Amino acid sequence: MTALPDALAATHFRLPGQTAFYRGKVRDVYHLGDLLVMVATDRISAFDHILPRPIPYKGQVLNQIATHFLEATRDICPNWLEAAPDPNVAAGVACAPFRIEMVIRGYLTGHAWRVYRSGKRVLCGVPLPEGMKEHDPFPEPIITPATKAEEGHDEDISKEEILARGLATPEEYARLEEYTRRLFARGTQMAAERGLILVDTKYEFGKRDGRIFLIDEVHTPDSSRYFYLEGYEERQREGLPQKQLSKEFVREWLMAHGFQGLEGQQMPEMPDAFVAQVSQRYIELYEQLTGKPFEPADTTRIEQRIERNILTYLQQRPS
Repeated sequence: MTALPDALAATHFRLPGQTAFYRGKVRDVYHLGDLLVMVATDRISAFDHILPRPIPYKGQVLNQIATHFLEATRDICPNWLEAAPDPNVAAGVACAPFRIEMVIRGYLTGHAWRVYRSGKRVLCGVPLPEGMKEHDPFPEPIITPATKAEEGHDEDISKEEILARGLATPEEYARLEEYTRRLFARGTQMAAERGLILVDTKYEFGKRDGRIFLIDEVHTPDSSRYFYLEGYEERQREGLPQKQLSKEFVREWLMAHGFQGLEGQQMPEMPDAFVAQVSQRYIELYEQLTGKPFEPADTTRIEQRIERNILTYLQQRPS
């Protein structure tokens, strides 16, 4: 087998004007005053654990999918993105984030199905129809917001609770709902053109100079769930699992090797052949979602390449 391309596990920059740094599960985020520089690394997480081996090209794939959809939705609402100075980098304006995620669901899947299966018929204050099966479409998409609990996990929250806790004003929340529904409609249309169903997704918003901006990523496989359109109806009729476009296959491999993130479980070592397979699946995700051929960036001395491109961008950016 040919050697794997180099992958980016982490960055260690000291950028001019840097005021803060945050390392998330996947992204390294550099604050430069009112500018955010987000580096999508090749780290991959599952079951709330970062896997020990990064996946070549994964960061490039996620960054370029996110920028593709941010550019495609600018006519709906302003967003934070200013430039993509490197295949792994997005840069744009810093906003004060709302402490809520606007989750929207077109189908009874995932968390919504688990709530429904338990017998509950209300989710985040939204009534759920009787007589639905897993993966059935809702009569119309439902918004089921989430917020960060004290321990850091997401928790469901209703519109009424959001307003009562002052997480958004009534006017702000009305605008967040409007943007969420319009973005989801656009995402649904774009997915259908690619033979996909946008099942559910989440949007994050922030404020800057009194305006609401879409922030973070949008419609990526890390923030959204997709089904394949072809065969959906037949699988529903026959009660079969839906074919998903996601990183679910990574979770399945981990479970098959005895790991679900539980205490005392040993993280399995990913062999080169599986790392290469995951990399190829992410490239296929990119091409399926965007309709564009993937053009792999040069991964030799990848951290130096990214730093060089960021510094060039900062030097050329109007002050």
